[in-house]
This record gives sequence, C-alpha cells and structure tokens, in this order.
Amino acid sequence: MARITVEDCLKVIGSENRFALIHLAIARLKQHRQGMPFLVEGKNKEVVMTLREIAAGKVTPENLKSLVETVRAEEEAARAAAAKSGTDDEPVEGASAVTEPAAEKVVSPSGSDA
Repeated sequence: MARITVEDCLKVIGSENRFALIHLAIARLKQHRQGMPFLVEGKNKEVVMTLREIAAGKVTPENLKSLVETVRAEEEAARAAAAKSGTDDEPVEGASAVTEPAAEKVVSPSGSDA
C-alpha cells in the first residue's frame, strides 16, 4: 500500500511552504464537509483522502475554487437531464414533505407530568 507524505504533496504544488499546503488542505476539507465529492478513489479518512487529491495533482491552489464551480455545473446538468426525462423528484402537490414532530412529554423536576 502506498503511503502519502507531505513531501509528495509539496512536490506537486510546487512550493516548499508547508503552511501553504496546510491552508490548501483545510480549504479542500471544508469543501468535502459541504458535500463535495473526492476526486480520487480510496477508503481512507477525509484528511488522508484530501492529501491524496493534492499529491495526485487534482487539487491545486489555482483550481481550488473552480472545483466548486465544476461540480455545481455538473449537478445543474444532471438536474436538467432529469427534468427532461421526467424523473425529477419534485413533491406532489398537496403532499406534505415536512412531518409534524411528535408531542413531547414534559416532566417536572418533582417527577410528575406537567
């Protein structure tokens, strides 16, 4: 199994500044936590997967922001294709997508129901 190292990432991004690498990795992690997919295959934790993306050259300081735009454009294209085929997941009129929460039972500190 191949190991990912900081040196591998630094070679790819072309900087010997480790702090620049840290900022790049943090920005990419934030994107993942907002739902962005990984660009490499693997079953590692998200930090390692982010470093793998950087070492593979798929994430750079120059293309970091454009990755979000690319994924959004792909999602819009998928929605448009689904709308054309008639398989969009729009709620049926009159159907409620939100369910009412169950009533909570309140218990007072003395142990009796309020």
